[in-house]
Amino acid sequence: MLKLENKGSFYFFSLLFIAINIGFIAFNVYYVAFLPIILLFLFASFIALDKILLAIVFLTPLSVQLRDFLPGISFNVSIPTEPFLLGVLILFVFKMLLDERIDRRILTHPISIAIYIHLLWMLMTSITSTMPIVSFKFLLSRIWFIVSMYFLAAQMFKNKIYINRFIWLYVIALILVIGYTNYRLSGYGFNNQLASNWVVWPFFSDHTSYGAMLVMFLFPIYYFISRKNTDLFKKAIILLVFLVFICAIVFSFTRAAWLSLFAGIGLWIIIKLKLNIRTIIIAGFISITLLVVSYTSFVRNLEKNESESSGKFSEHIESMVNITSDASNLERLNRWKCAIRMFKEKPVFGWGPGTYMFQYAPFQFSYDKTIISTDFGDLGNAHSEYLGPLAESGVLGLLSVIFIIVMVFITAYRVFRNTTGETKNLSLYISLGLATYFIHGFLNNFLDSDKASVPVWGFMAMLLAMDVFYNEKTKMSDNNEI
Repeated sequence: MLKLENKGSFYFFSLLFIAINIGFIAFNVYYVAFLPIILLFLFASFIALDKILLAIVFLTPLSVQLRDFLPGISFNVSIPTEPFLLGVLILFVFKMLLDERIDRRILTHPISIAIYIHLLWMLMTSITSTMPIVSFKFLLSRIWFIVSMYFLAAQMFKNKIYINRFIWLYVIALILVIGYTNYRLSGYGFNNQLASNWVVWPFFSDHTSYGAMLVMFLFPIYYFISRKNTDLFKKAIILLVFLVFICAIVFSFTRAAWLSLFAGIGLWIIIKLKLNIRTIIIAGFISITLLVVSYTSFVRNLEKNESESSGKFSEHIESMVNITSDASNLERLNRWKCAIRMFKEKPVFGWGPGTYMFQYAPFQFSYDKTIISTDFGDLGNAHSEYLGPLAESGVLGLLSVIFIIVMVFITAYRVFRNTTGETKNLSLYISLGLATYFIHGFLNNFLDSDKASVPVWGFMAMLLAMDVFYNEKTKMSDNNEI
């Protein structure tokens, strides 16, 4: 209970804040209303940073774009996650100055080294950027995602229960989005593919990022079903969640997500069959050879495909390879061609991180444009996690991304080989989740958004933690809690 004199101070400062807030609102300045939240965040960060990180994970699927509600502002952030992430970054720097340290094994891990190279080259290309302010903002956002969801999260994941909580907090929040999305979709009929593009608003900008996240978390959910020590009631609940995600993936009408799911299942089958590396390489070589030999007839068959995306699932699947009339596919090809042309003009340093969407318009050729193209090139990014960095940061930008991915899956393989029991299985399904995202990355790119960055960097941190902390030498026991 507050003492009488403390109550007086409390009421005085509360009324003072309300009066100041009213004054700012009268002049159309609304940001001061967030001051109590910021102060509460800073206070909580010093007391329980792990809870702040987990809160950010839960809020990520539920975050909204500030510009959607204040269209006149000159900047855009995801509310409330990105201000929180910026706060965590500032706190991280402050703690480093106070000589608090992250485990050296995290800082010197091969994935971390690959990330340093990636960030260093982004810094270099931000300096040489055609739009330095845009590039440095892009670099800053990449840093706050990595600091929070990779370095600090890896430290937190020393205790495996935090891995479980990370996954389930994101999943639970995503279930809320699934309920909201499908409730809206039901009003247009569940076979309305056009409505699926925007019923995810305001939580996701479109159905493609929504579908990618559904698929990415499907494999970790299956891990919890497959565990032997889970009681029957919990297993039934998790199975229900798994089925909800399957239905959501189907009704997302996201062809790239479906493709990445099929690819993930294919990888899972290969691993379960325990095929050796030689067999996989030979099979891949034969497949590539057949594709090269039959390339001409293959392209001709693609050009004959006139199925377009629609609410009929069979037509929607067939439209994946329609490069003749499907506007979405043709626009994606247009963006890829623009990225390659931009790379050819600036092959070393590129145009600068985050600049593709501002620079690609002049690189569109009239015969590549579609009904959804714009002369101003104001409809988004390169639709590729690989061609985007190639255009924005040159060939070394692309190689730095590939280097991170290679180090991640080398680590995943090492964890899978060197651990046992639940840790071994968890590493497999986390790796499959990441694999679906990077396969999806050939067709779209979302790492500039919190929706994808939080889980992608978080999953990498999980693999790092398993590699560093959960091996036989540390003898850390598996935690079976959800």
